[in-house]
Amino acid sequence: MDVIELLPRLHLLRFPVGQAYLWRDDEELTLIDAGPIGAGRPIADAVTALGHEPWAVRRVVLTHFHEDHVGGAGEFAALSGAEVLAHHLDAPFIRGERPGPPPRTEEWERPLHAAALAQLPPGPPLPPASLTELSDGDVLGFGGGARVVHIPGHTDGSIAVFLPAHRVLFTGDTVAAAPDDGTPVPGVFNLDRVRLLASIRRMADLGAEVACFGHGDPVLSGAAAVLRSLG
Repeated sequence: MDVIELLPRLHLLRFPVGQAYLWRDDEELTLIDAGPIGAGRPIADAVTALGHEPWAVRRVVLTHFHEDHVGGAGEFAALSGAEVLAHHLDAPFIRGERPGPPPRTEEWERPLHAAALAQLPPGPPLPPASLTELSDGDVLGFGGGARVVHIPGHTDGSIAVFLPAHRVLFTGDTVAAAPDDGTPVPGVFNLDRVRLLASIRRMADLGAEVACFGHGDPVLSGAAAVLRSLG
């Protein structure tokens, strides 16, 4: 796992598949997404290497239910005692109560989706012992007041997390950076692409300066204009 400083308060945690973000408010930390199965211990080690105890991570906010984002959540919560939070529509899948719906892939996406699944560790993730359910408009106690923005399309319960005080936006997989040249693109492997594009337009209207994606390098300046060009 690579740990990359993006801003003085923000680090990117990059796994072989997918990535997560660590936000710092003084001595209190928040994790956005949690990587694939097996990521719990590496995340804890990364937190320690940055000079904090794992219990300094007070919460893990999950942008959606896919395995490369929630696989390490239960593991890391068991190590740290962090609260795990996700949108109420994706919560049953994260708790392991039933399988989540598969994406409605276009033909060109199917080999890419199969290749991505082949890179994930086998087996179901360890569900978090408890899960706090979120809704659109909720405000969370970090980053000067983090706003939950419901952005359906990739999954029904996908969320963005926006920090208005810092103009930092976490998009989950609703937006990604293309692996070949890093160009931001609408997310793939979606349930509803039309809703996804509408969600990108909603995010563009937030006025973010920084946008952090579920896959690929983030945009560190002019993010709102970049998002507006996609929707």
